Amino acid sequence: MAGRARTAAGRHGTRRRAAVLWLTALLLVPVWGCTAPAKAPDSAAREAAREIGRTLDRRAAAVLDRDERAYLAVLDPSVAALRATGRREFRNLAEVPLGSWEYRLTDVERSGGRATVHAELRYGLAGYDRAPVSAPRTLELTERAGRWYVSADRPGEGGAQQLWEQGAVRTVRGAHSLVLGVGQDDARLRAVAATADRAVPAVDAAWPRPWARRAVLLVPGSLEAMARLLGASADGYRGIAAVTTGIVTGNTAGNTAAGTVPADRVVVNPEAYGDLSGFGQEIVLAHETTHVATRTATSAATPTWLSEGFADWAAYRRTDRAPGQIAPELQGAVRSGDAPAALPADEDFAFGAGADRLARAYESGWLACELIAERWGERRLTDFYRAVGAHAGREGAVEKALHDVLATTPEDFTARWRAYARQRLG
Repeated sequence: MAGRARTAAGRHGTRRRAAVLWLTALLLVPVWGCTAPAKAPDSAAREAAREIGRTLDRRAAAVLDRDERAYLAVLDPSVAALRATGRREFRNLAEVPLGSWEYRLTDVERSGGRATVHAELRYGLAGYDRAPVSAPRTLELTERAGRWYVSADRPGEGGAQQLWEQGAVRTVRGAHSLVLGVGQDDARLRAVAATADRAVPAVDAAWPRPWARRAVLLVPGSLEAMARLLGASADGYRGIAAVTTGIVTGNTAGNTAAGTVPADRVVVNPEAYGDLSGFGQEIVLAHETTHVATRTATSAATPTWLSEGFADWAAYRRTDRAPGQIAPELQGAVRSGDAPAALPADEDFAFGAGADRLARAYESGWLACELIAERWGERRLTDFYRAVGAHAGREGAVEKALHDVLATTPEDFTARWRAYARQRLG
């Protein structure tokens, strides 16, 4: 799992900084059902794998058909607690607009009448996901009278809890958004949807490239519940209003085929988000929605200063905030003669970097993107972003894009950026 995140910082009397977490996953074209492993050691093992696959096929079909009886029928009848949990989780899914649900087996370990299955749960939301979310699951199965039953189901290695495992999911559909919440009243979910609905057109104006033009947001009941959705410690997300989950693996720039665009989720921290002003909430969701929009143009070649700087630039682009309000830490450094000599490195965006250093890193990225938009034009900024992401790897990506798109060099651009900082923030 690759991760990039940031802590909250004070803006206009509120904490408005959000974090972005990039979760690496495998995304394939969704079909309901189950695919067995390619190889098995002998015919008995192959047959067991096929039967287990059929059991999970029935489970997947029951979810999509909203057939509670069929869903419960694949659970081990001797485990009463499992059936109670299964009934509750099945009903928790009632309002989730599922378009696909499947299990893909990656490994089956059988010992007599028991088996441990490692699988990918892949599901998509109808009308919102162009490709499914992928979540590793570990399932225990028991054989009874020649038939396999699920006796346990939990997140697999590197996986996380799903929203419906936390409680009954409430759904609110906005004009450009879908909000799924647990432990939240409908009024709050509608307010989140309204803010997201304003963010999507604003981001679309800043990123005039093909993208879904909609956002899916998850609003869990607490900070701790948010952390469980991310498979992380709650301590790392205190004060962070939202994160975006998706994939950045290798070179994905320009990949806009309908079956390969990854499914993103904006996960809201209800505590930190609730502490923000209305303006702060709009900035947070515009920032996170920008990550959704630019996902297919973002790759391992994209430095954090560019991905985060562009998201902040898009979020603040049509606001009336002065530069010093957007970048107070960087302004303080400029005015004290301690302005940074170079654009921030990826490590400057780490959790352990310290609040001041982290804020300066984000503000420096924002200022660099604003410089490109002001000096070369907004179209060149988006062209530059795409060119960096399209490079084969990190080395040389920024240098080549500076040359090809902006007709400049890293040294010249850095000098211009430092002069622009003095001009805008001095």
